[in-house]
Amino acid sequence: MPNQINAIAPYWLDTLETWVFDDERVGLVQEPFVCDADTFLTFLVKDIPDARDGFRLLFSAAPFPGYQQKLIWDREEMEGNWYRSEEPLMEGWLCPALFRYFDEAPVELYVRAEPLNK
Repeated sequence: MPNQINAIAPYWLDTLETWVFDDERVGLVQEPFVCDADTFLTFLVKDIPDARDGFRLLFSAAPFPGYQQKLIWDREEMEGNWYRSEEPLMEGWLCPALFRYFDEAPVELYVRAEPLNK
């Protein structure tokens, strides 16, 4: 399987009180992270100054150099998918927007958050 790394730039939207992202390539505007996916993002960016103004989130179905977390598929629910991490033990729901990037829900997702200016 080729190692395709996707990149989005989430930011905090006060009016929704959650992380959102825009990706013109796949037709998403202010797509929110909900159902504990937002809590997981907050954990990932804890060491990134001013992350609420925006950060880069890299994600792939295959490991890549420097990934921060491996997320494991747990279950499908309401057209979305629940993923969990083991350290720390957390879970979050990814909405059907996941299918703008993958044909099917990956068994594993590898993620890394970094400053936009990196």
